Amino acid sequence: MRIGIDLLWVRVGICGGTESFIRNLMEGFAEYDADNEYILFAASDNAETFRELSRRNKRIRILKCPTESKSRIKRIAWENTKLDDTAKAEGIDVMFIPVYSMPRVKRKNGIPYVVTIHDIQGLHYPEYFSALRLHFLKKKWDYSTGNAKAVVTISEYVKKDLIEHYPNAKGRTIVIPDPVILDMTDTGEDNIAKFGIKPYEYFYCVSSMLPHKNLATLLRTMTYRKKHVMSRKNLAENLSENAAEYNEKLVLSGVGGAGSPERKKLDEMIEQLGIGDNVIITGFVSDKERNSLYKYCRAFLFPSVFEGFGMPPVEALMAGRPVITTSFEAIREVTKDKAIYVKDSFDEKEWSQKIDSLQGNSGAEDVEAASFPEYSIKEVAEKYIQAFAAAIK
Repeated sequence: MRIGIDLLWVRVGICGGTESFIRNLMEGFAEYDADNEYILFAASDNAETFRELSRRNKRIRILKCPTESKSRIKRIAWENTKLDDTAKAEGIDVMFIPVYSMPRVKRKNGIPYVVTIHDIQGLHYPEYFSALRLHFLKKKWDYSTGNAKAVVTISEYVKKDLIEHYPNAKGRTIVIPDPVILDMTDTGEDNIAKFGIKPYEYFYCVSSMLPHKNLATLLRTMTYRKKHVMSRKNLAENLSENAAEYNEKLVLSGVGGAGSPERKKLDEMIEQLGIGDNVIITGFVSDKERNSLYKYCRAFLFPSVFEGFGMPPVEALMAGRPVITTSFEAIREVTKDKAIYVKDSFDEKEWSQKIDSLQGNSGAEDVEAASFPEYSIKEVAEKYIQAFAAAIK
C-alpha cells in the first residue's frame, strides 16, 4: 500500500497530545512496517521536524506542500481544494487524517480516507470554543463520520459518544487506543531534586487548568488534609495544636507558565486556600523530568472528569506508581481497573480517604509496574495498518 498521512495541521509544540500521538504512531510505522510506503503531506513550516523519519526509513517520504500549519485558514483551504487531487497524483491508495478535519473528497478520485477522532469535547464543553470554531468542529465531525471509510476512536467511550451524536458513524467506527511510550532510562533522583522535593514525599499531577480537569478539587483536598490529617497526628502524639507542621506536597506540571492567565488563576486559588507551602508548580518539564516525577511520587493523582483516553494515569501506572483517579468511563476503561477510583470526583474528603488507603501510607514500598501491551507502538501501528488495508478493500 501507498499510505498518505496528512500532517499539515501539526503546529510543532502547540498541538500537545495529538502531536505526541501522531509522532509516536509514525515511530511504529517506521520501526515495524517493512512492506508499505508512507507519503507524509507536511507543511512548509513543519516538514523538517519529520525529516529524521525519512532518513531512517526509505519507505517514508516527505512531500512538502505549499501551505503553513500556523496559518489555519490557508491550511484548511489548501486541504479542502488541493489535498485530494495531490494524493491522486501521488498514487495514494489510502489517506490517513489523524485528526477530525477530513477534507472534502472528490468521488472521481476514489481515494478512501481513514480519520481519527480523539473526542467530541466541544459538544460537552461548548464554552471552551468560539461560536465559529464550534460550528466548524460540528461540520467536520458530521462530514468525517459520513464520508470516511473508517473512523478510528481512541476508546470505547469515544466510540459510543460519537455514534450517539453522529449516527452515521455506526458500522464504520473502530477502536484503536493511543500508543504510549514511556522511557524510564536516565530517571535518577537528581531530576527531581531541582524542584526541592525528595522521593516519595510528594503527590504528582499533570494537568491543564481547564475546568473539566478538576484541579480545584486536588487543591481543596490538600487544604482538607492540612486541617484534618495534622489534627489527627497531633492528637495521636498528644502534641500541642501547633507542634507539628503539615508537610505533604502536591507537585503540578502542565498548568501554564508564569505570567499566563491560567497560572495567575491557579496562584490566586492556592493563596486563598492557604496552601502555598504545600504546592510546587514545575513549569515546563522535559519527558525525562516528567518521567522522574512519575517514578518517585508517593501517588499520582488525576482528578479529570472528561477524557477521550487519559494518558497520564496510564504512564504513571507503567512507571510503577499507585494512581488515584476518578471513575469517569474513559479513564477507568484505559487504566484497566488498575488504579484506585473515587466515586465522587469532587469530594475532597473521599480523595483524602483514598490517599490514606495506600498500602503502608508512605509510598516508598515497591509497586509493580503495570503492563499495557495493547498500547505499544507495535500493537497500535499494526492495528492502523489493518484498518488502512480494510478501507481499500
